[in-house]
Amino acid sequence: MNQYGMNSYQGVIDVPREETASLLSKVLAITAFGFLMTAAGVATAPPWGMFVGMIAVFGLVFAINFARKSSPGLALGLFIALSYFMGWEIAPIIHRYVATIGSQVVFQAAATTGFGMAAMGCFAYLFQINYRKVAGIGFAALLLLMLAGIASMFFHFLTPDAYSWMTLGVFTLLTVGDFARIRAGGDGRSAVSLALSIYLDAINIFLAVLQLMGGRRSRD
Repeated sequence: MNQYGMNSYQGVIDVPREETASLLSKVLAITAFGFLMTAAGVATAPPWGMFVGMIAVFGLVFAINFARKSSPGLALGLFIALSYFMGWEIAPIIHRYVATIGSQVVFQAAATTGFGMAAMGCFAYLFQINYRKVAGIGFAALLLLMLAGIASMFFHFLTPDAYSWMTLGVFTLLTVGDFARIRAGGDGRSAVSLALSIYLDAINIFLAVLQLMGGRRSRD
């Protein structure tokens, strides 16, 4: 038993909210700045930038996880670079929706994502959630989602909207788990590492919402 009377192995740690407020504020500040850098990346992405951005993001995720404990400052710099190159990766998607439907759908998807992330954060802070169990279920669901996506490329049994709804469900679960981890004190992870998880959750939710909104608009 820990000092708060809860078994930390179970993933439910009753840490007073005021003790995690500082960690949450750091995570949200880093994440918000990351989104600003992503917007800059979208605005400045070259026509050939999608593949470069994809490779850069993939490599930077591993670099951040390697540097997060040994050099927090370096990890923060790597996160900023990752968020910028994420803009390169998703720029063709954003520009396609702007060109075919209009910029309003992008702003609406971003606003919906923001409100949704805030609601999930509030839910995680209002209730004691076993973040380890939620993260385990979410990771298993993510693997199934990836396998379903690969299989659908060959057998075409999932529509884009169906896959987007599945993505939305999986990353909603992961987001609640990530906020619950922060509520429990971070589980030894740095603010940058926690911000990376929240940021990647939000990016995937945003793309799923954009697909759903864009698909509906194109059918109207």
